[in-house]
Amino acid sequence: MTRLDLATLRAILEGSATVRLTAADTARLDASAAAVARVLETGDAVYGVNTGFGLLASTRIADDKLGQLQRNLVLSHCCGVGAPLPDAVVRLILALKIVSLSRGHSGVRRVVVDALQKLLDAKAYPVIPSQGSVGASGDLAPLAHLSAALIGEGRIRLEGEELEATVALQRIGQAPLVLGPKEGLALLNGTQVSTALALDALFRAEDVFNAAIMAGAMSVDALKGSDAPFDARIHAARGHKGQSDVAATILKLLNGSAIRESHVDCDRVQDPYSLRCQPQVMGAILDVLRQAATTLEIEANAATDNPLVFAEDDAVLSGGNFHAEPVAFAADMISMATAEIASISERRLAILVDPKMSGLPAFLVNDSGLNSGFMIAQVTAAALVSENKTLAHPASVDSLPTSANQEDHVSMATFAARKAGDIAHNAAGVIGIELMAAAQGIDFHAPMKTSGPLAAAHATVRGSIRFLAGDRMMADDIAAATALVERGAFGRLLSVNPQG
Repeated sequence: MTRLDLATLRAILEGSATVRLTAADTARLDASAAAVARVLETGDAVYGVNTGFGLLASTRIADDKLGQLQRNLVLSHCCGVGAPLPDAVVRLILALKIVSLSRGHSGVRRVVVDALQKLLDAKAYPVIPSQGSVGASGDLAPLAHLSAALIGEGRIRLEGEELEATVALQRIGQAPLVLGPKEGLALLNGTQVSTALALDALFRAEDVFNAAIMAGAMSVDALKGSDAPFDARIHAARGHKGQSDVAATILKLLNGSAIRESHVDCDRVQDPYSLRCQPQVMGAILDVLRQAATTLEIEANAATDNPLVFAEDDAVLSGGNFHAEPVAFAADMISMATAEIASISERRLAILVDPKMSGLPAFLVNDSGLNSGFMIAQVTAAALVSENKTLAHPASVDSLPTSANQEDHVSMATFAARKAGDIAHNAAGVIGIELMAAAQGIDFHAPMKTSGPLAAAHATVRGSIRFLAGDRMMADDIAAATALVERGAFGRLLSVNPQG
């Protein structure tokens, strides 16, 4: 198995790619499992192999109870609550667990990874409650629910139907797994749930970012803003790569606009910050998203259970790779960055609906007064932005000791990642509303035309949302615009790359 890059990870999440073991992977698995067997033969106490767990690590378990020990571990940790994780996220979790175990440091037999692969290939997704992990000692509760499905416990979603695990396993031709020494622990330890959720949030944030760059450029044109703030010399003088990338992209998007040419000699000196400081704000966001992406790509390919097996010298070493602090920080970075995307977008929207600042009809509708136009759409955007402010509070600064203070510092990575996805969804709604408003503003400048790239974006909006000639229910329009953002409809029109 080659290292999974971000594009492949996204494709797995979307269901268009999968993972496969190579001969090198199976060789590492076999060597690791053989090392565990040799260590057991010595009679030495090895954490999680022939001892209890957590505070019970000093309790020695008899050899004839080691299989029961692993099964009990899985069942005792199935304490998740909340709505089940989406199938797409579970698909990525399965893939990440296969990748982690195939590193050959987990001491599991090949049959364990084969069982995970069987679930992934059959699109048989264990039902995993979304709450119950504090992001240290691994994502214990959610991964326990995944692991329980392998041994015939719990439930599995198969072809849209939720089934008892034994029934689903029978349908896909997979016998319930009988766990060997360390195998339950290897399945439960790890950061695969928090990492999958954080990657999902990252990819959502990237789609929101791309749409926001397009919306911001459309708003500049609709508001007859200046393109001088996007001059490359300004951004070279500061030196941040993201800032320069964003400025160059917006300048390219505005190039060729007849609306821009119509006011090239106007006497306006400066635009509001939400227009002219887009490179500085969105560029900083871009740099943060790129850093988060780097962290999560590393984590997706990591061995994160405990203890780790090093077959070359039969070493079984207890450590803390299950501690998800890197994931927690990355998720909080994504949360704060995505909240800021929505925040600056809402400010541009506020200008668009204000006739004193925009020079456009009040609330972007004819016969304002009789019609309220985008008045309440802006209120909706403000509500989403305000909600994101609370959600963006970093989860990684929290810690609550667990397991009788043995696990006395935890990362809260799973919650950090889960709420990052919620923020991205809210932000998509805000950007969707700005896209609608900016398209409306451009329409009011007819017959003058915008640039080619912005005309393509405008056509994308108008393909789903018609011009607001008078008041109508806008909830469906907002939902349609949000869907355009979330399915990445604007990324192909841009040169900026959130991962580059």
